[in-house]
Amino acid sequence: MAGKIESRLQELGIELPEAAAPAANYIPFVVSGNLVFVAGQITLKDGNIEFQGKVGDDFTVDEGYQAARLCGLNLLAQAKAAAGGDLDRIKRVVKLGGFVNSGPDFSNQPEVINGASDLMVDVFGDAGKHARFAVSAGSLPRNVAVEIDGIFELA
Repeated sequence: MAGKIESRLQELGIELPEAAAPAANYIPFVVSGNLVFVAGQITLKDGNIEFQGKVGDDFTVDEGYQAARLCGLNLLAQAKAAAGGDLDRIKRVVKLGGFVNSGPDFSNQPEVINGASDLMVDVFGDAGKHARFAVSAGSLPRNVAVEIDGIFELA
């Protein structure tokens, strides 16, 4: 039987991707005590990088929002792996850190990172409300538009 969070994902029409393998010398998550620290997740979908370029130049804020949502899906996939495949073990989304590949005059980072924040609240309800930061970066790995890391609490 599917757990509460898996059922919620089905209601929302969301299918999580497989947790991606790291692309360099790091691991995708670290569990320390009851906290899961998930490494920065990029706009990877079906093994391909999507949303390459700068938000504000190559992408609209709405497209940046979708890029952040994709990062959020990848965060959830890693959190699921860290929780032994059981998303019901995620007690709370503690913090997200959002990086937006954008130019110096771009100031809509919060609206972009809302793509991941809104996803967490849609999936976990009040337990998905989290602290966060949303900042610009002059460039990001592989020229992705957004990268987001996260901290989750395990029950």
